[in-house]
Amino acid sequence: MFDIGMPELILIFIVALLVFGPKKLPELARTIGKGLSDLKRALHDVKEQVETEIEDATSEIRETVKDTKKQLDLNVEEAGRSIDSTLKDVKKEVEFESKEISKSVENTESSAKDEKKR
Repeated sequence: MFDIGMPELILIFIVALLVFGPKKLPELARTIGKGLSDLKRALHDVKEQVETEIEDATSEIRETVKDTKKQLDLNVEEAGRSIDSTLKDVKKEVEFESKEISKSVENTESSAKDEKKR
């Protein structure tokens, strides 16, 4: 966290001893230790809460994506069935028209042969 070595810690301890005296120093150390402990606990709680919120949001997003994918798959499947049905109808119409054209050509050929014979 901080780049403080042993010499710096000794210097801080000596200054604290001179400023607060030997009677107040243990009480001050306990107070600072308790404060740091409370701070660490609070930071841990905040971290857990943030992680929980992120997981909840991620879960909601995953669920929304999953539902959207399902709906999209259903829409694509329905569109495919509709296209298949339309293609079958078009095929039937083309086959019917093809037969009609063949009949018409045959009739025309028959008429032309009859005309030649006369």
